Amino acid sequence: MIEDVFAPHEEIELDLLLEAIWRHYQYDFRGYSRSSLHRRMERACHRFACDGLSQLQHRLLREPAVFTELMGFLTIQVSEMFRDPAYFRALREKVVPHLRTWPSLKVWIAGCANGEEFYSLAILFREEGLEDRTIFYCTDISPAALAKAEAGIFDLERIPQFTENHRQSGGRSSLSDYYTAAYGGAVFDKSLRARAVFAEHSLATDQVFAEAQLVSSRNVLIYFDRGLQDRALGLFGESLVRGGFLGLGSRETLRFSRYSEAFADFDIDERIYRRNTIDLKALADG
Repeated sequence: MIEDVFAPHEEIELDLLLEAIWRHYQYDFRGYSRSSLHRRMERACHRFACDGLSQLQHRLLREPAVFTELMGFLTIQVSEMFRDPAYFRALREKVVPHLRTWPSLKVWIAGCANGEEFYSLAILFREEGLEDRTIFYCTDISPAALAKAEAGIFDLERIPQFTENHRQSGGRSSLSDYYTAAYGGAVFDKSLRARAVFAEHSLATDQVFAEAQLVSSRNVLIYFDRGLQDRALGLFGESLVRGGFLGLGSRETLRFSRYSEAFADFDIDERIYRRNTIDLKALADG
């Protein structure tokens, strides 16, 4: 694969921009994939009519509204309900039987974006009779995304794809049982959020806050560099109980992580792993 190559001055400008964001707003994007950041910042410069990253940095330091909108470029909020239906079918058929053995459950959805992943899991857990014993922790770095997730309103034009994904995932009912059409969109039943906690959390700077039986963080690591990927996987490992499950995106893997030995392959095709007993500190120090 051919890697993107950027001029030295472009790299310096990006470094300074990310450092300014970290020092002024306390959001740390310094460990995100450089190629992805360059592309997103190029689009941001066009949006804000800036000649380059230096001008963009000048504006975001002096205009908080610019940074608020810039967060939409820095964070990726593209998903769909029951995305990759085979993943959710594997959870339903292979992981849920193990989850039933715990009297209470905690599920961490790291990088929940606008909530599609959360509602998918909440519906799946309701259909499998696990909802009443589960608390869902839905975290994201973007306050705007969390607000959308908590609102639970999606464009009606997206619902046919959501419905088909749900069917392919082994859904035990009709997706229409969980939403009503209102406000120009599909409003999902607020009871699905009754056992959910929505909170800002950065995988780059924050620590583990709960013990979980399942961590689902899909299509998040692909936007991180190797160091930040390792940090995130270390957090997932710390959070998971012995025998807990980790679900990643279809293009993500543990293979090259320093923490790979802390997980056993459970369903490698669907990127589902299981936490073993290996000490994470030993792996980190190694």
